[in-house]
Amino acid sequence: MESMTNRRATYRPPHVEDAPQVPRMTYYKRRFLLSLTVITVVVLAYYGATLAFALGNQSYGVTSSARAAEWGRQHGLGGVVTWAEQEWYTINPAKTGGKPPTNSFGSGPTALNIPVGKHLTPPATVLSPASPTLPGEGVWHPLGRESADGVPTMYQAFVRPDAVHTSFVAGIVWMDPTLLRAQLYSGSTIPGNGPFLHSAPIKTSATTSLVAAFNAGFRMQDANGGYYTDGRVVQTLRSGAASVVIFKDGTLTMGQWGRDITMSQHVASVRQNLDLIVDHGAAVPGLLANDHSKWGATLGGSVNVWRSALGVTASGAVVYVAGDSLSITDLADLLVRAGAIRGMEMDINRDWVQFSSFDKPLGKVVSGADGTRLLSSMVGPPSRYFATWWNRDFFTMSLRPSTLKKK
Repeated sequence: MESMTNRRATYRPPHVEDAPQVPRMTYYKRRFLLSLTVITVVVLAYYGATLAFALGNQSYGVTSSARAAEWGRQHGLGGVVTWAEQEWYTINPAKTGGKPPTNSFGSGPTALNIPVGKHLTPPATVLSPASPTLPGEGVWHPLGRESADGVPTMYQAFVRPDAVHTSFVAGIVWMDPTLLRAQLYSGSTIPGNGPFLHSAPIKTSATTSLVAAFNAGFRMQDANGGYYTDGRVVQTLRSGAASVVIFKDGTLTMGQWGRDITMSQHVASVRQNLDLIVDHGAAVPGLLANDHSKWGATLGGSVNVWRSALGVTASGAVVYVAGDSLSITDLADLLVRAGAIRGMEMDINRDWVQFSSFDKPLGKVVSGADGTRLLSSMVGPPSRYFATWWNRDFFTMSLRPSTLKKK
């Protein structure tokens, strides 16, 4: 019998179609988008963390806007910061006209019987840039601690900055270097490259004769100058730069580096900032109110902002000027009116311009709580000079040892 042929179909597993191949371009595009997402998240997390740190960091400024601006410039957002500031100043320009608040020109003694001694003659009344002069305007009042013999070491006076912004008041301080010795305190940010022998906070032992502390100059990348202290050049000194110089005996002066002062074994510190704005007792030729390229970029590019300056008179007295709504030409004019024969701009913008005086009895320890602002509108507190977080450089003036005992 013929064998029967098995006609049953051979079992075959179901056919599974191959997964469709992703086009190479689509594959790389997806990888790129994933990588971009990861990078974006990391960058935003970094910027968010650093911004949060900056907004809580007092060394970035007193106001949150200043802290945000400092952060922005450090992170390559200078153009955005400048635009925002310009918009703010466009909406909020410096007020013109009006009168300053009552009692804006100081109070207390003005006529004193100064004992004869080795000290400078008190300054003459400052003629106001605005006319007519208001009662008390430009009149000097003793400021801060006196010597053991009762001789004032500093005087303060207040005037309106110009004939336009007449509701503002600028403060002027006259300091006697025969009674006071200066010290430059260096910061971790300005100039950087520490450590330094003198940095914030001011030591307790140094406060028993402390009379004043005040801001120095620009960040070194903006100062167009150098820095010397502790026997070393921290930033290269520029010939021709406006320079604050402190000698080893504590005497402070300023002038053009290489012309008025040069390096010697007697120099303790040199702090340069831009060029002189006053020379030979007058504003330097070519000084322009709206020249931001040479005299410092202000918040929003505004001409009239917070500014400070330091000058020296023919007798050697040191003059500090500060105030709101000041142009660079106003600043120079006030220095000249206060008797300066040479002068230079220091720091600008409201978070950085700060002068504090101290008037506790000699020998008593002082702190930031004991400091008095030159102008009540200064937002920076005196406590900054006594804080470990203060990272900018500044100057102090203290009574000389010879003035601490009666003669």
